[in-house]
Amino acid sequence: MHAPPRGLVYAIYYAALAAIAVPVNLVAIVILSRGKCGLSRCITQYLVSMAVTDLLVIITAVMLNRLPGIYFPGSFMSITPVCSLSITVINASKDSSVWLTVTFTFDRFVAICCQKLKTKYCTQKTVAWVIGTVCALSCLKNIPWYFLHEPIYIINNVPWYCTLKETRYTSPIWVAFDCTDRILTPCLPFFLILLLNALTVRHIVVGSSIRRRLRVNSNAENQNDPEMEIRRKSIVLLFAISGAFILLWMTYAVQFLYEQFTNDYIIKGFNDPKFILIESANMLQLLSCCTNTFIYAVTQSKFREQLKNMVKHLVENMSKLIKWKRNFQ
Repeated sequence: MHAPPRGLVYAIYYAALAAIAVPVNLVAIVILSRGKCGLSRCITQYLVSMAVTDLLVIITAVMLNRLPGIYFPGSFMSITPVCSLSITVINASKDSSVWLTVTFTFDRFVAICCQKLKTKYCTQKTVAWVIGTVCALSCLKNIPWYFLHEPIYIINNVPWYCTLKETRYTSPIWVAFDCTDRILTPCLPFFLILLLNALTVRHIVVGSSIRRRLRVNSNAENQNDPEMEIRRKSIVLLFAISGAFILLWMTYAVQFLYEQFTNDYIIKGFNDPKFILIESANMLQLLSCCTNTFIYAVTQSKFREQLKNMVKHLVENMSKLIKWKRNFQ
């Protein structure tokens, strides 16, 4: 994160990621905020907040960190205090994005499996409180990262670039902090998402078999079941988001486990397999910040409809603007 890679592949990848991720997240925020996608207000609040945090990750981690480091080395963003602040904000944004995925998964678990708790927990007020708490705790948790770096060079009394202090590897406090940080993101979220999804699937399977038997007994087996259709759409959306998160963060988890077992943190250069593993993990987890919008487009018909209307409206306005310019000339 604090050592932007060199090479054509990285330069193209991060530029393309920024060019795609920023507009798709903005589109998702606009469409979902209008509340016309047939989703409950609670789900909409979570999806909008996830799109906002994903956008923040792209802005801070790619546009203000990776791209300046690749295309403009030695810029203002490379000054040590700015670099340290950038790393802190990046980690806070990533944690918010990850844990909002967990809280969204828990919200769907409660809505489907805990009918008594649903009326109290699945409310707009509770969702707003949960989102605010997750973002605030993510910011507080990552404040220590600002103090964990030191400059590589000092030129004319100006500190440049960021490198981890030696105490990161020798101090029990900092080692414990780093280990806890990796466990909280993404190891614990992995476990919670898999557990909650497994419990949700089990509840749905049991509930579906019961409802099917009841409908057979009432001779209504050939009729549509609106409740099961709503659950099916909710589960498809939930599993698509959860599955994409786990797949794209898996390399990061593998990297963490590799470091814990080998205790090898030395990187010899950009061609070092350890550096390639670390950078691959960064690339995949940043890619996860633009996948949700595509998931909505694939799984939600009303989202696709709103997207088509937005594109149509944009094309019409562009055509009117072009015609007006021609007439004006």
